[in-house]
Amino acid sequence: MSAACPNCCQESALSFRTRDYNRHVSTECFDYYDCAACGLIFLHPVPTDLGKHYPSDYYTIPTSVEALARAVPAVRYKIEILKQFVRSGRLLEIGPACGDFAFLAKEAGFEVQTIEMDPRCCEFLTRQVGVGAVCTNDIGQALRALGPFEVIALWHVIEHLPDALEIVAATAARLARDGVLLIAAPNPEAFQFRVMRGRWTHVDAPRHTLLIPLSLLTAHARKHDLEAVWMTTKDEGALGWNRFGWEMSLRNLGRARASRRCLQQLGRWLARCAVPFDRRESRGSAYTVVFRKGKTL
Repeated sequence: MSAACPNCCQESALSFRTRDYNRHVSTECFDYYDCAACGLIFLHPVPTDLGKHYPSDYYTIPTSVEALARAVPAVRYKIEILKQFVRSGRLLEIGPACGDFAFLAKEAGFEVQTIEMDPRCCEFLTRQVGVGAVCTNDIGQALRALGPFEVIALWHVIEHLPDALEIVAATAARLARDGVLLIAAPNPEAFQFRVMRGRWTHVDAPRHTLLIPLSLLTAHARKHDLEAVWMTTKDEGALGWNRFGWEMSLRNLGRARASRRCLQQLGRWLARCAVPFDRRESRGSAYTVVFRKGKTL
């Protein structure tokens, strides 16, 4: 079996077949292909009704902005990463969900706009968080009507987008000179992925339509005048995804509730054992990269 790579159009071999082990929305099988030419791992075919694979409880909406504020210390590392490069200006977050990062960015003095597909999240963002929200799943069209921005951020969003590389180009067009694009995503070069393959929880079939190698992402970004100025698989968030990955991937091996609980406990132990492998740079379960828009175009 083979399929054309959506990035370079090369015929790519089937890498693995998997199911929705995380959410159990359906019992369908999903095929992921591995492009030998550019390294992209992609779902084919992408379900035409992809939206139905996001259950109604996919997002947990806080009861109030005060409840959100109590939860944001766990993700404060995100704003600390950003402040190394930009400390003020117009900021766009794509896929903010209930808005923990948007809340922190507003608190830090940024003028915040968001693009989000979930209407409940958009209502919370506008009424409770007090930031702008464009409610749509057509990110490209929304981007054309916005900007420019000093910051555009996608925290674990790009892997959900079948047209992710086109969106990178679109964000580059909406960045001001010296602006930064911040992307965090699952790492297909992770040690965990080598071990777990289709059972790896960060595959999250079929919601994650692409697993993009960091080398491919940086090369593509460079074509659009975006230069990587900082990247790691060892930031605080990525380390948390390492632990989560082992626990939930092992849990996915079980069927009965009791066995799944036991396997999750085993995954917790395995996460401690795997620290020397997971903490090698480029082998963690997720990467975070910051691109800066140059002045050459």
